[in-house]
Amino acid sequence: MLKRIHHAAIICSDYEKSKHFYTEILGLEVIAENYRATRDSYKLDLGLPDGGQIELFSFPNSPDRPSYPEALGLRHLAFLVDSVDEVVEHLTKARVEVEEVRTDEFTGKRFTFFSDPDLLPLEVYEA
Repeated sequence: MLKRIHHAAIICSDYEKSKHFYTEILGLEVIAENYRATRDSYKLDLGLPDGGQIELFSFPNSPDRPSYPEALGLRHLAFLVDSVDEVVEHLTKARVEVEEVRTDEFTGKRFTFFSDPDLLPLEVYEA
């Protein structure tokens, strides 16, 4: 039945700011960019190296997403990386605030969290 996650969809409040974050800071590849006049909305398809995708949408007047305290529903989006330390250094240089690196008590793998421009929690998890 299910093979893998194809994409995650994210709605942003400031399209240009989020586009810059996901492409220039996180380094995701632009697959396609479309403006849908009937919805006054951009849709930016971004590719990950493994073939997974992020769809970045802009919709006018979208309500804020409750993140803190954590709300029911999707909790965060996690990316697999070779080195958490290298990613933390890269993000810090780009002035992205990163939480303290922790170790998963069950797997022994290192991880940390940071947020996108709309405070969506993102995680990097070491391979």
